[in-house]
Formats: sequence, C-alpha cells, structure tokens
Amino acid sequence: MQSMNISLPDPLKQFVDGQIAQGRYSSASEYVRELIRADEKRKAEEQLEAKLLEGLNGKENALTSADWKALRAEASAKLAARKQSR
Repeated sequence: MQSMNISLPDPLKQFVDGQIAQGRYSSASEYVRELIRADEKRKAEEQLEAKLLEGLNGKENALTSADWKALRAEASAKLAARKQSR
C-alpha cells in the first residue's frame, strides 16, 4: 500500500478526529479511503446516468439476442471484478 501525506486546516482536522472519536473509523486513513470510495461510486453513477440519458435521447435500435448476451457477459464481468476488489 502506498502512503500519502495531506495537509488539512485545523477545522477539517478536528472534524476528521471527531469522526474517529465517534468510533465510525479507526484512523484518518480509513476515513479518507471511505471518502475516496464514495467519490468513485458517485462518479460512476454520474457516468451511468449520462449514458442512460444518451441512450434515451438517441435513435431506437432493436437489440438482438447477441446484443443481450454481450451485455450480460459485460455486466457479469464487472460484478465479478467489483467483488474481487472488496
């Protein structure tokens, strides 16, 4: 695991320390990792929403059984990768 040093103004440092004191996190590193994961998830959801809107606003095409098979395979691969990364 790589190490990274960050600087925080006192009010933010106190907030992080408060989160740890409440027992929600065991360290500042754990708290920051959780924030980064949440940000990654939010960005992925934004990308998905943009793609869905693009699809809704695009011309209609009928999906073939091969298209559905490819979509299922891609979704399964992404789920498997997500489970391994946890």
